[in-house]
Amino acid sequence: MDTARPRGYYFEELTVGMRVSSPMRTVTETDVVQFAGLSGDYNQLHTDAEFAQDTPFGQRIAHGLLGLSMASGLAARAGFIEGTAQAFAGLTWKFKAPIFFGDSIKLEGEVIKTRPMPSMGGGLVVFAVKVVNQHGKTVQAGEWSMLMKGRPA
Repeated sequence: MDTARPRGYYFEELTVGMRVSSPMRTVTETDVVQFAGLSGDYNQLHTDAEFAQDTPFGQRIAHGLLGLSMASGLAARAGFIEGTAQAFAGLTWKFKAPIFFGDSIKLEGEVIKTRPMPSMGGGLVVFAVKVVNQHGKTVQAGEWSMLMKGRPA
């Protein structure tokens, strides 16, 4: 049996005010095309360069839900939930600005609330989360509620 400590933080280690951040990743055309295929969302705003020229953005943009999905992946890459997240319990989310092809994004988060849930083996942690592009602009933001594993006895 592997008894190595998980990389992520246990519930007891996640305190209000604690900040976390991820590495950056660049959003590519391939990412958008693959997401369109996976989701079935072939909206022209994301997939048709000619159409997108006549939109307020002047070019194609990534799907908003692709940005949210990437944020989840960036949280995993950052490691703070790796091996200790038990469930994603809910979220509120705002799409504040477009993510363009070639933008680099990262996740920044802060613990804003914790609630012990001993019967679930840990507790609920609410993170204020934002996705920030290479210019420091917040493009997406909201709150994530996650059930986190408690420290073993």
